Amino acid sequence: MYIFLSILILVVCVLLGLIVLVQNSKGGGLAANFSASTQIMGVRRTNDFLEKATWTLALALLVLSIAASLTISRGGTTGGQSAIQEQIQNAVDPGEVPQIPTGVPSGQATGGADTTK
Repeated sequence: MYIFLSILILVVCVLLGLIVLVQNSKGGGLAANFSASTQIMGVRRTNDFLEKATWTLALALLVLSIAASLTISRGGTTGGQSAIQEQIQNAVDPGEVPQIPTGVPSGQATGGADTTK
């Protein structure tokens, strides 16, 4: 599901980029190519269409991004716990850690070789 939503997000991003590039910030753009306003998509209708398409694609991108973030698998978490909660529960108490002997054993105090024969 996440891969499908990622592909949809990519398609929406490309379409949104193309729609924005077609628009002209000074009111020209695609609408400037039409000389008569009596055509099927005149200047005003083209600007309305491009603006509505921009807002629709932006809203679709927002919704798809939220949906994709909800479908991401959470990896190694089990039982609905976060990784931090699991680490806290699995933490070892410092008082329970066994002490490692640091002294030298009695038989090896003279260098390890037994010279008394």
